[in-house]
Amino acid sequence: MKICVATILSIAFLLGNSVKLRASVTGPVPSDGDGPASQVCQQCCQGPAAIPGIPGLPGPVGPMGPYGQPGSKGDAGPRGLPGFVGGTGETGVKGQKGEPGETPDDSNQRVAFTVVRTSSSDTSTSHDTRLPFQQAETLLPGTSFDLETGSFTCSVPGTYVFTFSVLKYSNSDGLAIHLVKNDYTVISTHGTSNQLGQLSGSAVLVLQRGDTVYVAMYGRVQSGSISHYTSFSGFLLYPESFN
Repeated sequence: MKICVATILSIAFLLGNSVKLRASVTGPVPSDGDGPASQVCQQCCQGPAAIPGIPGLPGPVGPMGPYGQPGSKGDAGPRGLPGFVGGTGETGVKGQKGEPGETPDDSNQRVAFTVVRTSSSDTSTSHDTRLPFQQAETLLPGTSFDLETGSFTCSVPGTYVFTFSVLKYSNSDGLAIHLVKNDYTVISTHGTSNQLGQLSGSAVLVLQRGDTVYVAMYGRVQSGSISHYTSFSGFLLYPESFN
């Protein structure tokens, strides 16, 4: 502001208006405000607006403020409607107590036999003649076999396997051997006359309690006390409960 006043005084002196200028200068000249001097200063001293500078970098993140107080608990929502209740079934009548079961005995489920002939020979002229045996090589406890009639009697129902092997006498007529169940011929085998040979056969049979199985012969059978050429075997494959 002082520089602007000096400039004005210099111009006034050059123009020869020293008296008026002195009178003006002797009066109060405000340093700031809206007077003539201030207006002249603004017009002569203010330059064009400068280009804005580059914005500065953002300052560091301030520390986290304190946690706010917990809000008040909201009001409880409306209660839902209860679900449907299922119906109750009718109670059945209690059954009667069953009879106590039998404890299975494995020894009663084991049936097997092998019998042999020890006599030299035997002859029959009827197809219904049962072939007898004299010695039991294998006879498990509970197995029912009659050596005199050559008959096996079933005591455990189930599926059985039977085999036989018979030696035909060489100087005899033909020989026929039958495996019979309850007087029904299951299988048969035959040997021609004047021929020595071994006749054999096997079958799987389903038996009930009391059924009988035996070997029937027609002709002449050869055997020996030491060499057992004629034999009959059978065993339980599995009991009826597994059929």
